[in-house]
Amino acid sequence: MSNKIFIDMEKRTDKPLDLFGIWVPTQIGILGLIYGAIIVSYQLSFIQSIMAAFIGALSFLLVGYLSLSGKVGGTTMFNLSRAVFGVKGNYIPTLCGWINLVGWMCVNVVTATLTLLTLLGVFGIDTSAFTTVIALIVLALLIAAAGLVSQSALIKLQNFFTYVFGIMTLIVLGFLLMKTNWQPLLAMPSGDWFAGFLPAVSIIFAGTGISWAIAAADYSVYQNPRNSDISIIGFTTLAGFIPLFILMSMGILMTSAVPDFLNSANPIDIIGAQLPAWMTVPYLITALVGLIAPSVISLRSARVNLSTLNINTSDFVAITLHVIIMLVLGVYVLFVSDSFLGLFQAFLGLIGITLAAWSATFMMDFIFLRKKSGYARQLITGDNGCNNYNYAGIISWLVGVGCGFMFTNCAFFDGPFATGIFRDNSLGMLITFIISAAVYTLCTVFSRKEV
Repeated sequence: MSNKIFIDMEKRTDKPLDLFGIWVPTQIGILGLIYGAIIVSYQLSFIQSIMAAFIGALSFLLVGYLSLSGKVGGTTMFNLSRAVFGVKGNYIPTLCGWINLVGWMCVNVVTATLTLLTLLGVFGIDTSAFTTVIALIVLALLIAAAGLVSQSALIKLQNFFTYVFGIMTLIVLGFLLMKTNWQPLLAMPSGDWFAGFLPAVSIIFAGTGISWAIAAADYSVYQNPRNSDISIIGFTTLAGFIPLFILMSMGILMTSAVPDFLNSANPIDIIGAQLPAWMTVPYLITALVGLIAPSVISLRSARVNLSTLNINTSDFVAITLHVIIMLVLGVYVLFVSDSFLGLFQAFLGLIGITLAAWSATFMMDFIFLRKKSGYARQLITGDNGCNNYNYAGIISWLVGVGCGFMFTNCAFFDGPFATGIFRDNSLGMLITFIISAAVYTLCTVFSRKEV
């Protein structure tokens, strides 16, 4: 089994710039625009909103830093996580990571289906239940096909998305800038820094840096071990920061033209209406790719997580399983339940708390124990029953998750302390991250042996 866990050295030839091409397309999507509108909904001024977008987008620094673990350890994220939680203790965090990846992949494919239907409507093709199902199947198969490509082919594909659709995004931004009503935008009064600004930043942290940290090493593992740490961190961070900040800024600008943008049933249609007719099709294609690209990355990492859970199947079987899940949930959301998507996103928010605790624990373990000395092979392989449970990691994770739930509320869960500034936002996830990091640090400092 250990031979399958670690990536062969002859495959570890990527350059830091390759990480830029991989990660940029995952952030070119409608979600960044919605984050921008969410920021403004906290009653912040234009300057405060831009600052929140800037600081929030910098959360991708977490992905950049944790990418070093892939270069150091030579294997994927949740395989490395075995060193932190133990081979068996790692099962539940890995399962949470798999649910998160599959969940957001399903959310993206449903949104992409609606976008494709809008695009078909531009060409005069009537939408019906039949065309909706066909669109869903085509997109799921497209994501599956992209998920089967090799690492080198993935880099080329993502680089194409980066430059072509990145330029289209900038063109859309240019039109929005020209249509922006600057006077009311700049006249917005300042909001509360503690009750408004901080929760706004925490939502961005939760949905970007913390959410994507669980896949950081899955792509940096192909980096040459001699590559510069600064370059790996820098290119990965910029790959997330640049598109995120631009798109969130676009979302902030949209609030001047369409004040109820955030409450729109289809934000994609709202944005398209602000553009010239000749830009509609390129814009919809850009929005569509912005939903497919992160789904491809999610699919590949979800497939890796299955093997970490000792569910060993061929790539074809694993991807077929994920396609079936996408289709079943997609049909249910599109035809059966209008409220399922909102409840499902709330559920994914709770899963996000478990991942915030995992990210913090993993990060502190890497800082204190692994960055210089590396990952001992037996801690990851579990050979001869070694390292079944790492109680320092497990306790840090459990304490962080417990505290996070206490400060979190959603459609079907209310924590006892989810009141005031902690209500209806992701501050509970930020608390989770801080608590887990602190507990693991204390465990490391007061332990006389490697944990």
